[in-house]
Formats: sequence, structure tokens, C-alpha cells
Amino acid sequence: MPEENQGQYTHDLFTQEALSYVGNAKPDKPFFLYLAYTIPHAPLTVPEDSQLEYRDLGWPKRKMNTKGHYKHDAEGNVSYAGMITRMDRDVGKIVELLKRRGLDKNTLVIFTSDNGPDSGNNWFNSNGDLKGKKRDLYEGGIRVPMIAYWPETIAPNTESHHISAFWDIMPTFCQLANVAQCPANDGISFVASLLGNTKQQQEHDYLYWEFNERKGPIQAVRAGNWKLLRKLNKTPELYDLSKDIGETTNVASANPQIAKRLENYMDSARTEH
Repeated sequence: MPEENQGQYTHDLFTQEALSYVGNAKPDKPFFLYLAYTIPHAPLTVPEDSQLEYRDLGWPKRKMNTKGHYKHDAEGNVSYAGMITRMDRDVGKIVELLKRRGLDKNTLVIFTSDNGPDSGNNWFNSNGDLKGKKRDLYEGGIRVPMIAYWPETIAPNTESHHISAFWDIMPTFCQLANVAQCPANDGISFVASLLGNTKQQQEHDYLYWEFNERKGPIQAVRAGNWKLLRKLNKTPELYDLSKDIGETTNVASANPQIAKRLENYMDSARTEH
């Protein structure tokens, strides 16, 4: 970090740079901004002005140690809520600047997350009915919200049930930018879903995840509403997400053919290191 920025909250520096970039964007030329905010994330620290409204709500308190792990004797919940409030405020600043500059109707804004919530925020029930958390391949670890905003192009207050993943972002952007030859990848553009043309939307045969840190190795495959999860040397788990979003009942023994089909996807999807 440059010396002149010492002592500043990093998130605020990100926001300043983003506002400067959008403020200097040329209305007649394409522009792209990837803003990778780090909050909310351990360590749970946020300036005082983002904590004040939560100070006297009587919430149970939580604190982290120096490694960012949680203890149950101080105010991590207040800081966590303050982080989310600050991020929400600053995303709003960027969207408002797009509006003031007359760029909003020609700009696609996507807001999403790289994983589900961590274990330290369970008091807020951040996962709702989903099982698992960050570093899991249950839905609580890999299912994340995605909000797309594009006035007069994306219909407001609509939802899509299209199943996608981050590797679909590049082909989506390639299509929107009219790129003649998008680099080879495993993704599928979801422009049709953004525009509400659900019948024209191409679907994945399956999506594959693999995670080898801490709890790993773990593998997961989703095909339609079916989800198979496999841990090393353990019986595979099969869930019907249309009926069991919380992944509470393993139905592999009752659906052996489906379990085998998804295991075949799993075995063919990965490349040995």
C-alpha cells in the first residue's frame, strides 16, 4: 500500500478508485470495471460510522483473535453488519453516479459473491435453509446470490431459475461485446436469461466443483435439480434440490441410476494433476 494511504480503510480506497474510474469514463466508448470488494470478511473491522446504528440493539457479541478466528465475548456481529452496510452504501454510490452521468441505461451492473457465508456469522442465519458454509460443496458453500441491473433492458423485479456458474461470465460478456471469437472455455452465455428469453437459454448438462483445502478432497456435480457430493472414501450423497434444498436426505440408494450418471460426470470432468 502506498505510504500516503497508510491508516485508511482499504474498502474506502477501492470505492474512491471505482468512483474516479466511472466518473472519467467516456460516454461514447465501452468500459469495464471489476470491483473485488473484500468485505464482509475476517478480520471483522470497520470504521465507527458504520457501526453506530447497531451498537444498542442488544445483539449477542463476538470477537476474533489475531488470526481472524471467532470468540464469543465481544462485538463481531456489530462489525459484520457494519461491513455489509458500508458495502451496500458504496455500491449505491456507484450506481447513482452511473445515473447522474446518463450511463446507467447502457451499463450492465452485476453484483455477486465468490462463496457462501463463513461460520462466524451464523447468528444472522446467513445461509437460511441451505446446508454448509464457505469451503463446503453443499449449497450453503457454493450457491450465491447474483443481482443484474440494466435499466430498460433487464425487466425489474424479475427472477431467473437458470443454473449458472462463474465460468459462464466470460462467454456472456463476449456475446454482449459482440466478440467474434471468445476464448475456449467451459461456460455458456446467459444473455438470453438476462433478457428474459428463457426458451432460448442454453443449459449446462452438468456443473462440476472440486475443493481440496482443509475438508477436502470433496467433489460435487449438479445436473438439473440433482446434486451428487462425494468425499474421499465415503459413500456418495445424492440430493433432489427441487424437494430438498437443505440437502437433508441422501437418496442415492433409492436412485442408483441417477447417482451413477452423476458419478460418471464427476469422473470425466476432472483432469488428474
